[in-house]
Amino acid sequence: MDTRRKELGAFLAVLRQRCAPEAFGFPAGNRRRTQGLRREEVAQLSGISPTWYTWIEQGREVNVSAEALGRLCEVLKLSRSERDYLFEMAGRRDPRGTEMEEDTAPEILVAMLADIQIPTYIMGRTWDLLAWNKGAEELFSGWLDQEKTQPRAKDEPLPNLLRFVFLNPDARQFVVNWEVRARRLVAEFRADCRGRLEEPGLQRLVTELSQSSVDFDRYWQQHDVLERQGGQRAFNHPKRGLINYQQVTLRPVEQEQLKLVLLTPDRKS
Repeated sequence: MDTRRKELGAFLAVLRQRCAPEAFGFPAGNRRRTQGLRREEVAQLSGISPTWYTWIEQGREVNVSAEALGRLCEVLKLSRSERDYLFEMAGRRDPRGTEMEEDTAPEILVAMLADIQIPTYIMGRTWDLLAWNKGAEELFSGWLDQEKTQPRAKDEPLPNLLRFVFLNPDARQFVVNWEVRARRLVAEFRADCRGRLEEPGLQRLVTELSQSSVDFDRYWQQHDVLERQGGQRAFNHPKRGLINYQQVTLRPVEQEQLKLVLLTPDRKS
């Protein structure tokens, strides 16, 4: 028996057994042989054939559609992690995965930025900068420091790392080895967004950058894919000259679309 099908069936059985029948409009009673909902009750609530649902729990080789899985998730009131696990075990892509998540930085994470001495910023799903500290303002002077001093209009876009690199003329001098870094950024961005290329906000950003930057359009069309990595980052700062950092990127467990980017001064340089 396929391991994933077996795991899927066992997972559904556990989820079903933890459900209180009365919460779903079924009598609890003492005549139930097992705890929780019956298989036929889950099938009824989900609009699935009882026989077919039984086969799924038994780990048989049946084709489970994403729509049926979505209905099961709603009926069984799954958490985000449970839903992700269910779709993974079924080998299906969750249609809800293309829906926009709230792209805001947690308040506790934002509050921590002030206590971090090195340049640090929080980046959202389309690489908007949602929050940053004083160190980041000083490093990206002429960009992030200006964002702080000027009031933002309601519909004005947030500062965006890709817009800065490709549309800000100062970036080519500021970023050491601009062409190498810019090309890699696009490859990292494509890899980061691989599961949500249908999102309207992402499509709008790619269209804007492709129309405004010949370089971005060329790199995007190359379809290079690279995972975002740390390592040395060098900048020609207008006041401090050549400075080097080691970059580390962390992801909050609760909002994995966010990135906490820290730039530690490179003591070897």
